[in-house]
Amino acid sequence: MSQKILIVGAGFAGVWGALGAARVLDAAGVTSSDVEVTLISPKPELQIRPRMYESEPQKMAAPLLPLLDAIGVKFLEGSVDEISVKDKTLSVVSANGQKRSLAYDRLLLTSGSKLNRPPIPGLADHAFSVDRIEDAVALDNHFAELAKLPESPARNTVAVVGCGFTGIEVATELPKRLRESFGANAAVRVVVIGTQDAIGPDLGPNPRPFVAEAFQSLGVETVLGSGVVSVDADGVRTASGTRIEAKTVIWAGGMRASSLAAQVSSHVDPLGRAEVAPDLRVPEAPDVFVAGDVARALADDDGHYALMSCQHAIVMGQFGGHNVAADLIGVPTLEYRQPFYATCVDLGEWGAIYSEGWDRQIKLTHAEGKARKQMINTKWIYPPAPNRAEALAAGNPQASFG
Repeated sequence: MSQKILIVGAGFAGVWGALGAARVLDAAGVTSSDVEVTLISPKPELQIRPRMYESEPQKMAAPLLPLLDAIGVKFLEGSVDEISVKDKTLSVVSANGQKRSLAYDRLLLTSGSKLNRPPIPGLADHAFSVDRIEDAVALDNHFAELAKLPESPARNTVAVVGCGFTGIEVATELPKRLRESFGANAAVRVVVIGTQDAIGPDLGPNPRPFVAEAFQSLGVETVLGSGVVSVDADGVRTASGTRIEAKTVIWAGGMRASSLAAQVSSHVDPLGRAEVAPDLRVPEAPDVFVAGDVARALADDDGHYALMSCQHAIVMGQFGGHNVAADLIGVPTLEYRQPFYATCVDLGEWGAIYSEGWDRQIKLTHAEGKARKQMINTKWIYPPAPNRAEALAAGNPQASFG
């Protein structure tokens, strides 16, 4: 009977985890009859979440079955709702609600993250998001319906709640998208609301002036220093009493790790990420490895921890896949390290800013930055072609990203 490696989640870490695991087994001459690798996810596709702020979000998915077939990895359609590290089993729920239990010899948890939606009155009923394809498509359909209504300030106004990476990219893309929906001469208004006193609080001082320049150029307004306390069909109200009339509210209030992380580790950080050893193993569950948005992993020797980003998820996935397979067949695991870090923020028609290093030294701006962003969004973060040699090479954790 073959040994089982289960990979939970087909996000960036899960897909590159499958490539990394297949690469190790291939190099060792281990066949699927000896070790079976299965990727579990609700759909056999990789949603390109960093692109959900763009138009036509329904196109932002990469099919996975041809790639998985090429590397000899099985796919199981379903959602994991329970993991027992004691019994080394997990429960998978199919689309029709049927449950089945699967045993594993090694587990790679890459179940990702989801948008944090606090219990703000009206938020669940009236706010849109760009977290998943389904969410972004719903927003697109909403704009199409609004275009049928008579023009009014509220119809033409969008309130974006959240002034981090997602909020910035959504807000700066919206003026163009709204004109496409409402007409080239429509008087559109985009307002970004944040509890912090500055836009992009996590960006640091170097990119911030360029973001401010882009906001001014595109006419994007800000209401800062006060959080949203209620949302309704006609707008939002902040804690300071400010009322913004808007037929569209987009929530971009930060991410939280999948709750499955807390099922494999009793040590999770405030974002819900499991604490891991240098090789991405869960110390209290040595047959479980964690990668991507569910892992709190040290990325370098300077004390920087990986962020919830595709940049870190891809490389962590490579290491996690390598290690989960290597550990099973008795090959030494590798210590996850990702010293190179870059940031590229799309700023709509203004362009983009590309920086390198944790201190975010600006390297490219405007059109040059936009070209780099488009390269990242359309090339570098997509899975390799379903060619076995190319796919296995993409699973190498010691190859550089980008």
